[in-house]
Formats: sequence, C-alpha cells, structure tokens
Amino acid sequence: MKELKYKTPEPLKVGDFYPECKVYSDGSHFIAIPHTEKPYKPRPKKKEEIITVKPQKDNKPPSEPSEETVEESAPPVDDALLPLEKIAVTGKMPKEEPEQPANILQSNERRMTKKELFNELYREYLFLKKRERREKLIATMRPYFKTEKATETYVDSNLERKKRNLICRRVRMTRKANLADFNYFCTFTYDGKKHTEESFKKKLKICFNNMSCRKGWKYMGVWERSPEKHRLHFHGLFHIPQGKMLGGIEEHRDYSTITHKMQTTYQNTYFNEHFGRSDFEEIVGNGKLGEALAYLMKYIEKTGEKIIYSKGLPQYFMSDIMDKDVASTIGQEDRKLLLYDDFTCWDEGTLMGQVSPDVIEKMKKGN
Repeated sequence: MKELKYKTPEPLKVGDFYPECKVYSDGSHFIAIPHTEKPYKPRPKKKEEIITVKPQKDNKPPSEPSEETVEESAPPVDDALLPLEKIAVTGKMPKEEPEQPANILQSNERRMTKKELFNELYREYLFLKKRERREKLIATMRPYFKTEKATETYVDSNLERKKRNLICRRVRMTRKANLADFNYFCTFTYDGKKHTEESFKKKLKICFNNMSCRKGWKYMGVWERSPEKHRLHFHGLFHIPQGKMLGGIEEHRDYSTITHKMQTTYQNTYFNEHFGRSDFEEIVGNGKLGEALAYLMKYIEKTGEKIIYSKGLPQYFMSDIMDKDVASTIGQEDRKLLLYDDFTCWDEGTLMGQVSPDVIEKMKKGN
C-alpha cells in the first residue's frame, strides 16, 4: 500500500488526506472538521463583584422615588422621642439599640454575583415576551449599577449569552441524535397512585441508567408538564437494541383530548405497571427523527429545561479523510469538508471500511 502523507488543511495533492478529522452528521450528509494545531492559552476569568440583594417590592430604580417616599409621614411610635415626664418617673434613660455591623446580613438579604442574580431573574421572567422580559430585567437590576446605560449594556450582553448557549445546545443535541441511531420516541407520564413526583423522577432515572448499563440502551430527553393539568412527564428519544426491550409492547385504542379523535397507541407493560402510562412510537426514517427533535427543542427554548443524556452519545467520530471522498468545502472560510455518502473511514492508516452504523461504532468518538 502506498504510504500516505499527513498534512494540514491546505490545497491537496494526489494521495494526500486529512488526518484525525471530526466527522458528524447533519441529518442528510456527513461533514468533517479537519484537525488543526492551535496553541491554547486559557483566558483568565474576571473575578465577579459580590452584591447584596434585598427583596424588592417593585422594579423602580433608586432614582425614581416610590409612592411611599413622595410625601413625608410622621415617625413611627417606636422612633418618637420619649417624654421628659417618663424619664423623671423611671430615673433611667432609654437604652439605645446596638447598631449592626455593615457586613451582617438581614434575614431577607442574600449575597451573590450579578451573573447569579441575572440567571435567577431570567428563569423567573422566562415565560414573558422578549421585550417585556428585557424591561423587567433592566428595572430589577438597575439598583446594582451606577447608570441606566450600564444596566442596559449588562442585560443585553447576558441575553446574547443566553441566546448563544441555546444555539450551542441545539447543535450539540442534533449532532448527538444523528449519530445515535434512535429507534423509539417515548413518553412516560406520572401516575399519582404509584408515585410522588419526586419518586417518579428519581426511580425513572435509575431505571434508564440500569437499562443503559445492562442492556445497552441510549437515550436523550426532557421533563415537561402538560399545559392543562400540569402533570409531569418525560419525552425522550431511545435506542433500544434488538431483543433488549424491557416488558412487552401492547396496542391500545383510546380517545385523544388534544386531537379529539380516537387514536392507536403502543404502550409498554413494564413501565405502565411500575410508573404510569407509557407511549412508544417507532422511528422510521430521518423525517420522524426530525419531528421528534423539533418537539424536544420546543421545550428547551420555551421552558429552559435541560436535556438529559445517557453515556455514550458522542457528537463526532474520528477518521482520516481521503481527498477523493471530499465533495466540496463548506462553512465559514471553507473550513469544513462535505463528504460523499459512501466515503471510507480510516483509523491511523488502517482501513475500517465504507461508512455505516457498524463501522462508526468501531471508530474513536469525541465531543
């Protein structure tokens, strides 16, 4: 076999190839990211300022006086001067309350960073419209900045951070799903006769982990509450190997309160018995997988829920890519390689075969 030369991503010559590429699927094609040597220099993290957060009755900034402070009121009875007659009778001066040190917090005060406060408020205002959410965030965080402009700049930069993180989560979830070969979209609904919400979440997670370790299940999903009854349930994509199903699948005919029609569902006997209702829908083709991914993305965008992943769900597999397998360069500055559907996989000079689920399973993985 002719010896191949390792090279950097520059114009190729016959016999050259790209070593150690990270290959992922976008659902239709395989795309490779060539390996580049870039010196990594960790950026020093800026030390964040610790602030004292007090409970606020309204969201008005300190420059705008509240209605209570517009009109001066009489001092409370406890703060009024003690009459001289009372001093003469008792013969004692009233004791002054000792002042508390500045560093001692009141029972309703908390100390945190501005970023922690922003994240807490963002979760609280998550279901508001974007413009209203921004206004609320600026008004609530205004007391902790010197100017209105500084508050707006800080809130806008963190909103952009949240948006960027969401995009990264969507990309990561899609790449993992396209390599996982999922074959079921499942829903597990909480039954109050069998569990509390806490025990339902805990034991269902334990069950998934056990199936992952013992029977090779792979899964990714999100917790959700129904819009009307707010009943807790779990939506997930599952890869269940042949012959590794827990319990049996039974066909059921029932009435759907969403479509207001009779429907056919496929439910698992084990999960119905131990947790509540379960729905197993088989995934055939990329179209069904795309619908399921869009369904999960809706919840991570609207509710901020985190995706739960099992172990063994990589974003990439590693392979050397021959120049003949590259259809074209794509992406920003043409840094990525669009591959032919029948490209060959190589592992450090060893031919692994034409790309397929079995060959990908043998390749090195990465995230």
